[in-house]
Amino acid sequence: MGKIIVGISGASGIVLGLRALQMLRQAGVETHLVMSKSAELTLHHELSMSADELKAEADVVYPVKNVGAAIASGSFITDGMLIAPCSVRTMSEIATGVTSTLLTRAADVVLKERRRLVMMVRETPLHTGHLRTMTALSEMGAVIAPPVPAFYTGAETLDEFVTQSVGRTLDLFGISDTPIRRWQG
Repeated sequence: MGKIIVGISGASGIVLGLRALQMLRQAGVETHLVMSKSAELTLHHELSMSADELKAEADVVYPVKNVGAAIASGSFITDGMLIAPCSVRTMSEIATGVTSTLLTRAADVVLKERRRLVMMVRETPLHTGHLRTMTALSEMGAVIAPPVPAFYTGAETLDEFVTQSVGRTLDLFGISDTPIRRWQG
């Protein structure tokens, strides 16, 4: 298969990015990871692993301040970018085009090149400004895909909910050979 950029921002839900990296590896997709500094801080509160252990799940890792990295250029061909989880701050930077890190610059490039950008936005409740920002991003071509549990699957653990949510986002890239439960009617 191709290449997908995985962005991990500082929103709660770091396990979403980790699971995405794991599932993409299983699907044979090359991953290019960029994590925000806030993501590294959140990681220590949510998972019992180091940033180096998480980064080892990716094929290529870029420092968030390296705005000259390959993924900052439209000439670097990818199948798109998944931001999991995506903080409201990250979402807002991308929506305005005023990007301050490699994570938001890479997302901006994905949009300008008309590639798939999927954002697992982690925030609730949402105020009108958040909703307007999401609408603007959707109008630019991004897919807003909050990690909403699919209760019809009968999942009993958080791990099952995470796998289902991430698997559904990977469907948006045409990666459907994942261990998720599909509605059978």
